[in-house]
Amino acid sequence: MKRNVFLDNTPLGEALERWNAALERAGAAKPLPGETVAVEKSRGRVTAAPVTAAVSSPSYHAAAMDGYAVRFADTFGATETRPKRLAVGRDAFPVDTGDPLPEGCNAVVMIEHVQPVGGAGEEAIEIIESVTPWHHVRTTGEDIVATEMIVPENHVVRPVDIGAMLGAGITEISVRRRPRVAVIPTGDELIQPGEPPGPGRIFEFNSRVLCGLVEEWGGEPVRSEIVRDNVESLRTRIGEAASEGDLVVVNAGSSAGSEDYTVHVLRELGEVVLHGVSIKPGKPVILALVSGKPVLGIPGYPVSTVLTFELFGKPLVFALQGRRVPPAQTIRARMSRQTASPLGQEEFLRVKVGRVGENIVATPISRGAGVLMSLVRADGIVRIPAGSEGVGAGAEIDVALLRPAEEISKTVVCIGSHDNTLDLLANALKKRRPEMSLSSAHVGSLGGLLALKRGEAHVAGTHLLDEETGTYNVSYLRKILPDRRMTLIRLVDREQGFVVPRGNPMGIKGFGDLARPGVVYINRQAGSGTRLLLDHHLKKNGIDPGKVTGYGHEEYTHMGVAAAVLSGVASTGLAILAAARALGLDFVPVAIEEYDLAIPREFLNLPMVQVLLEVIRTDREFKDAIRALGGYGVERMGEVVWES
Repeated sequence: MKRNVFLDNTPLGEALERWNAALERAGAAKPLPGETVAVEKSRGRVTAAPVTAAVSSPSYHAAAMDGYAVRFADTFGATETRPKRLAVGRDAFPVDTGDPLPEGCNAVVMIEHVQPVGGAGEEAIEIIESVTPWHHVRTTGEDIVATEMIVPENHVVRPVDIGAMLGAGITEISVRRRPRVAVIPTGDELIQPGEPPGPGRIFEFNSRVLCGLVEEWGGEPVRSEIVRDNVESLRTRIGEAASEGDLVVVNAGSSAGSEDYTVHVLRELGEVVLHGVSIKPGKPVILALVSGKPVLGIPGYPVSTVLTFELFGKPLVFALQGRRVPPAQTIRARMSRQTASPLGQEEFLRVKVGRVGENIVATPISRGAGVLMSLVRADGIVRIPAGSEGVGAGAEIDVALLRPAEEISKTVVCIGSHDNTLDLLANALKKRRPEMSLSSAHVGSLGGLLALKRGEAHVAGTHLLDEETGTYNVSYLRKILPDRRMTLIRLVDREQGFVVPRGNPMGIKGFGDLARPGVVYINRQAGSGTRLLLDHHLKKNGIDPGKVTGYGHEEYTHMGVAAAVLSGVASTGLAILAAARALGLDFVPVAIEEYDLAIPREFLNLPMVQVLLEVIRTDREFKDAIRALGGYGVERMGEVVWES
């Protein structure tokens, strides 16, 4: 098949305008017709017509208190010094809350305000104050009057609405039919979760994510079996989906590769409104109409999948229910570091967010379109306009939050060196105090100390070796934070070394082997403690970094280094033993490092930091989990090793 090309590189605003115009022209975004459901089953559904009361509530004059029903006029003149006597059964009638008032009665005297008395062979009560008309009485229709509107059309039914409708005699209502969204995963490389993995085989999970979003938005997802990269199969499935669903989503195959057939098929079946939107990630999105039904062709990279579906699918799913997308909760934050962005593309940047002192700080995390964990870990999204080349360090930006704003103030912001124990620590903190979180961003040990200096973090993970003294961390804190009162707390001692494939086929034994022909190294980013350890030993061994193949290829985590070795991208790289064990790799030990948490003294008394330190010092389950990783010493965990 002829290779496809992008039809457009349309700015996002214009793309949305063209798409909405096409939907309106086709009548494809009108609210769906109603269907009748039981009121008891209607929570979360959207009303297709106003709901009016069949009966009043209450439908009779009802006692609002336990006591005696009376005629208010009979109580005139009652005082403490001249109580009024009323005959029970003639002037006063005992009632419980909710009872109908006896004929002729128009008030209730509370049981606490009467004194039973006897005499002349009849039961009586005495009252010491008069009452007004309808005192302690729920009159007919006090809550709901027959024919009164309870909820309007296009209203999302809440539990309290269900109560009001049932109380007004309504048992069935008309609600919008749930939009049926057909989700079609495509690709020869896809396998179902649970099947044996292997080279060139990728678990198909995007459709599950998309279906979950559809359900979250009030729609009804219909997930297709995987469609292979075959024009006929794709044509048949899209045609069937367009006849069955209200919206069709084709996942993957939307780009311009030799096996990206989606745009070709959509041109045959209907109208391609546009192909290619100037956003990052998510550029190769297709917006089309087939048989009057909207069809989205969205990229296969997970982040692009979610982002484009949020942009172009979510408003449509809401519109078909007669709803508008509620605005995202936003927060004003300060960017922790300079972030470049491609000119001409609107970028959606994933960030971690936390309150540090008086500042709310946003820290960018992984930007790859295929890194789904960047969305899992993200607290919010920053939109960088197409006309901007990025955001400067310290710039004020708006963050569209992915979690509640109130959680932000209870988040410990940890910026610095990566270590697998931080994930375990985050879990232990959340387990102990569900309202608290640990947010970690991996920028290297030096980057973490600089973040503390700029007031952008509560804690920095650090393992910086001083070449002159052979000690860790203290000299760097003295140099970088000379005017801050700092506390250095040991988290773990850890074993660092060369991660190599099983059997160590290249025979890596030490730093001198890195300059050998055929050895490809995977490095850590500049400013990381691991990078400083490497540079120290290269200098010590008289090795020019330029002679190390792969020196410029950087990863931001130990697991990233281990994954590069496992996949064959590199022959070796420096990482911790736990990373090698996690992926079944061999390990050549180099050093025992001291991995510490640097904490400014003013943050030590924050409740969330106190709980974090409590976990480190007392949580045996957390300590046992670290031991199980391998390569860690926990004997000094939680110990204050230095204070400025």
